[in-house]
Amino acid sequence: MKKMIKVGIVGGSGYTGGELLRLLSFHPGAEVVAVTSRRFDGIPVSSVHAHLGKIYDLCFENLSLGEVAGRCDVVFTAVPHGSAMNMVPELLDSTMVIDLSADYRLPPMVFEQVYGLTHCDSREAVYGIPELYDVAGHALIANPGCYPTGAILAAAPLASERLLTSVVFDSKSGISGAGAEPTAVSHYPNMAENIQAYKLTTHRHTAEIVQELTRFDETLHSICFTPHIIPSVRGILTTAHLFTKKQLTSEEAVHLYKEFYRDKPFIRLRENVPSLPGVRGSNFCDIHIEVDKATNRVVVISVIDNLVKGASGQAIQNMNKMFNLDEVTGLWYGGLAP
Repeated sequence: MKKMIKVGIVGGSGYTGGELLRLLSFHPGAEVVAVTSRRFDGIPVSSVHAHLGKIYDLCFENLSLGEVAGRCDVVFTAVPHGSAMNMVPELLDSTMVIDLSADYRLPPMVFEQVYGLTHCDSREAVYGIPELYDVAGHALIANPGCYPTGAILAAAPLASERLLTSVVFDSKSGISGAGAEPTAVSHYPNMAENIQAYKLTTHRHTAEIVQELTRFDETLHSICFTPHIIPSVRGILTTAHLFTKKQLTSEEAVHLYKEFYRDKPFIRLRENVPSLPGVRGSNFCDIHIEVDKATNRVVVISVIDNLVKGASGQAIQNMNKMFNLDEVTGLWYGGLAP
């Protein structure tokens, strides 16, 4: 019998922490042994995450980093941006870390410019999109942002062939992307029957998208991203307008995507435009491709669950690969449609 992976979650009271707990309850090779929260120290996990009643008998604990690391083979840091960098060095002394904040996704200087925070731990991490990078053998993984995950997966096959002249991403996200704390954006009267565009040209996730696409093609300078919030709880639908250097047929474009994502189990290429319910609750990214020959434009629709493939599910997919498990372990189930 294989040894169970002992898992810790630092900052387990928010949406991503709760989703890590939900998803890990299905995992046959992992056991959650520590969940931290200063605010809810001593409170049962199921009192905060009511949907996990009878699933966990754990309580939140206000543990030191050494205590967490001492119990665990891997620790997920689900903490605000700027906090993980103060925790990761000590954790890495005795365990592996998957960071769900933005602290290690960007070079320190870029992080400081984008987030307006001083970075205090300059170390390299693998950018954790498992479809693009081999994370096995690494002790620190920077789990990507939700918007960048859907956008990068939509454009990577064409970018990798250096076929793009410019890219425009238009993304629509459910309200859970704003976090568990109520805000004006998540206030029901402001969101019902409404779509809100925000940070039209300055969203901080743009830096991740640019970083990853220019790793494929350093000459790709025109990359634009505008996010929107929609009156839905979960999911991100991204419409990617990918302008190409030469005219492609539909057959050529689809073949390119099929080849690029061959043997990538969580990418599903769809003949029709995919829907959010098709991926809700799952770790799949559904992609649809159409070619506009008149403008040398490939339109790609990608849909993900922002809390799963956009956060906690992708983090567990990374954990599987870190420990040389099949990457689908504990994650192989469909979306909650309808």
